[in-house]
Amino acid sequence: MSWIVIKYLITAAVVVLVSEAAARSDRLGGLIASLPLVTVLTLIWLHVERQPQEKIANHAWYTLWYVLPTLPMFAVFPWLLDRFGFWPALAAGVAITLGSILLFAVLLKRFGIQLL
Repeated sequence: MSWIVIKYLITAAVVVLVSEAAARSDRLGGLIASLPLVTVLTLIWLHVERQPQEKIANHAWYTLWYVLPTLPMFAVFPWLLDRFGFWPALAAGVAITLGSILLFAVLLKRFGIQLL
């Protein structure tokens, strides 16, 4: 039980670090947020929990493919935010991301990569 609490505390600390950095500096917050901190922590947790190397490698492999279709949201969100406000822009960004993931999965399936 204490291991799970430690994982939650460290993971929460990373989120707080990013949000605090972003509150102080747009550039620093963006830089820290762009780092694959959640993925790195996940890889560490999988390793510490003695998951097979294949599982750890698969996590990294699929993360690569899921990151690419999230990029359109980051490109469109500032434009949407300026025109429609935060919540509509966020909702549209999520919808764009989900649509991009679905389209990307269909495209990759043609190359033998099964995402969904």
